[in-house]
Amino acid sequence: MLVSEQDNFVKIYERSLREHWDLEAITDYGTTNTLTYGQLAAQVARLHLLFKQCGLKKDDKVALMGRNTCNWVTVYLATVTYGAIIVPILQDFKANDALHIINHSESKLLFISELNWEGLSLDELENVSVVYSLKDFAVLGTTHSHTNVTWQRAQVMFDKKYTTFTQKDVCFPERRNKEIASINYTSGTTGFSKGVVTPCNALAGHIKYFIDTQRLWPGCRHVAFLPLAHAFGCIVDFLGVLAAGGHTYFIGRTPAPKILLQAFAEVKPTLIVSVPLILEKIYKKMIAPQISKAPISWVLKVPGLSDMVLNKVRQQLIDAFGGEFSQIIIGGAPLNAEVEAFLRRIKFPVSVGYGMTECAPLISFSLFQDYKPFSCGKLIPGLMQAKIDHPNAEGVGEILVKGEHVMQGYYRNPDATAEVFTKDGWLKTGDLGLIDEEGYLFIKGRNKTMLLGPSGQNIYPEEIEAKLNNMPYVMESIVLQHDDKLVALVCPDYEVVDQNSLSEEQLEEAMEENRKILNTQLAAYEPITKIKLYPHEFEKTPKKSIKRFLYTRMADE
Repeated sequence: MLVSEQDNFVKIYERSLREHWDLEAITDYGTTNTLTYGQLAAQVARLHLLFKQCGLKKDDKVALMGRNTCNWVTVYLATVTYGAIIVPILQDFKANDALHIINHSESKLLFISELNWEGLSLDELENVSVVYSLKDFAVLGTTHSHTNVTWQRAQVMFDKKYTTFTQKDVCFPERRNKEIASINYTSGTTGFSKGVVTPCNALAGHIKYFIDTQRLWPGCRHVAFLPLAHAFGCIVDFLGVLAAGGHTYFIGRTPAPKILLQAFAEVKPTLIVSVPLILEKIYKKMIAPQISKAPISWVLKVPGLSDMVLNKVRQQLIDAFGGEFSQIIIGGAPLNAEVEAFLRRIKFPVSVGYGMTECAPLISFSLFQDYKPFSCGKLIPGLMQAKIDHPNAEGVGEILVKGEHVMQGYYRNPDATAEVFTKDGWLKTGDLGLIDEEGYLFIKGRNKTMLLGPSGQNIYPEEIEAKLNNMPYVMESIVLQHDDKLVALVCPDYEVVDQNSLSEEQLEEAMEENRKILNTQLAAYEPITKIKLYPHEFEKTPKKSIKRFLYTRMADE
C-alpha cells in the first residue's frame, strides 16, 4: 500500500470538508461549541485570509501551543492547507523549552493559550511577527505597526469575498506529498528535544491505512484526551477522523479518570486510542480488588463459574468505555503484562501498537482479531520495513525501520540526523526487540535503558518494573543500577497505604516482602538488592513515559 499523489494530504481535507459539509466535525467537550464540516471550512478560509494579511508565505512555520480545542484543530488545518508548516508544541512544556522550539523552528506566527503565553514575551521571539490567543484569536502581541493582522479584519474580508460560502469555495493550494507538513519536537525520556521533520506523505499514509481498514468512517465518534501536539493522538483522533468524516470531542483539561468515564458514557466513542496508564489504573483500582478477594478468587478457579464472573467483568469494562467501541488501541508505552493477560482472558478488545514521533508515529499495529498477545502487531503493510540489527542468541537486537512513514530528519540538526540513520538509510529506533516467524514485533526495552548483568547478560528494566508495579502498595517504579547491583526506586500508592493505616515502618516491611517475592520471579543475574521509596510521582513525558534521566543518580544515594 504505497501512498500516491492521488492520496494527496491536502486534497484529502478538501474532499472531506466538501463531502461531509453538514455533518458535525469537532466539539469542545462540555460546551455548546460544535462546528460542522462546513463551518470548519469557513473558519479555515478566514484564517487563510489572516495569514495573507500577516505576509505568511509557503513553507513558513506557524507555532501552535495549547490544550486540545476546536481552535487548536482549526489553526493546524488552516496552516497545512495554506501551504505553511505547523509546529505543534506540547502544552506541558515549560516556558524556556517552548521559547527554544519557537525560535529554533523559525516560526513566523504563534497561536498560544493565554496561560502558556504568561511565561513568554514578544521580545524573546526572534522571528514571530504576531502572537494570537487560541481562545478567541485576539492579538496578544505584534511587531506590525498596522491593524490588518487582526481576526476582526479577516472576518470582514471573508464577508466581502463570500456572499455565501459553499462547498465549491473550498479549494486549497496544490501541495505535493513530499513537502513538509509539520515539525514535531520530541519530548522523550532523555531530556533532549529534537524537531522531527514530517512530510505530508507520512501523514497521508496513516490516514489511508485507518480508513482502508475501516477503523474510521463518516459519523464515527472519538474522544480526544491525548495531547494533539503528540503524534499518536493527532493522527487518529484528529487527522484520521476528520479525513473520514467523523466527529471528535476534545477534552480541553487534564483527563482525570472521572472526566474520561463521563465523556465515554455521553459520547459513546466508536474507537479509543490511549496510553497504557488509563487501562492500568482502571485494572488496578476497579478490577484487581474484585478478583483477588474471596469468594471471587475461588470462583475463578472453577470451570464454568469462572466464565460467568469474567463475562460480567468484561461487560463492566465495555460499559465504562461507552459500550459502542470496536477496540482500544494502546500506544506510547508497553501495556503491563499482567493487565494484558487478564484483558486477553476476558476477550476484551484491546491491541498494542508501536511507533515513534520519527515515524509519524505508527510502525506496527494489528487489529484486535489478528493481534498476538504481548506483541506490538505487524508492520504497517506496504509502508514500513523493519529488521533487527545484530540480534543476540534470542533474536533480540535494535529495531531498524525504513519506509514512507519515516521522517526526513531533525530540523536544523544534521549531526543528530546522521547519528540516527545508518549509511544505507535505516532509522535506528533505539528500541530493542525481535520479530517472530509470523512477522509480529515484540519490544524488550530501550537500547539506552538496557543494563548488563554481572556476566554481561542483558537486563531489561522495563520488564522488572512491570512485575513490581503489580505488587501491593506500589504505584510506579524505576529499576536502576549501582555498582553492578539493581536498585528499585518506588513511588508508593499512598491512597492504599492510608486506607490500610500503614506506618512508615510497616510500609518498608511490605516493600521488603515485595522485593523477596519479586526476586523469585527474576533470573539469578537480575535480583533487586534494595527498594528505595520516593515520595512523589515520577516526572513524565506527555505520553506518560517516565523521564528516567532525572533519576539515574538516585541509585548511588
